[in-house]
Amino acid sequence: MTTPPDREIEPTSDDVDSLADRIGNHLVRLQRVRDRTIAHAKATDGIDPAAYACLFRLIHDGPMRSGALAEVMYSDPSTVSRQVTQLVERGHVERQPDPTDGRASVLAVTESGRAAATRIRALRNEKLGQVVAEWSIDDLNEFTRLLDRFVEDYERMRPIFDRARDAR
Repeated sequence: MTTPPDREIEPTSDDVDSLADRIGNHLVRLQRVRDRTIAHAKATDGIDPAAYACLFRLIHDGPMRSGALAEVMYSDPSTVSRQVTQLVERGHVERQPDPTDGRASVLAVTESGRAAATRIRALRNEKLGQVVAEWSIDDLNEFTRLLDRFVEDYERMRPIFDRARDAR
């Protein structure tokens, strides 16, 4: 069920409303569990787990300016700045001269940052593995396929959601 990005989403039936409610409720429940997990992780190493999301993005996309990182993280520049500061203070990220503009800097992941990301990824994968331990490989593949589609569609629709929010 794909909606062109140039039009607003309107529920077309009670079934869609009911399913949207279920999805929304599940996302809220998942976020609550995630928030508790994040609070525990922050208490363990002192770094806001959102900072690790910045680290993973830098590993995936390569060095970039702080403003560009905020953009791809769908976050406010001041928030990303605080998160990056934590990573810099721990030696996971460093500021380097921007090769295209010597007056600016880019954020680059250090070896320490790569090692931290490897540890975090292993821990995350272990926990997720425990959650889905009794799922069949077919169920895992189908869930992953649908989750990929959901996230991609949500990201694609984000500009429309933002415009609707800004128009209020």
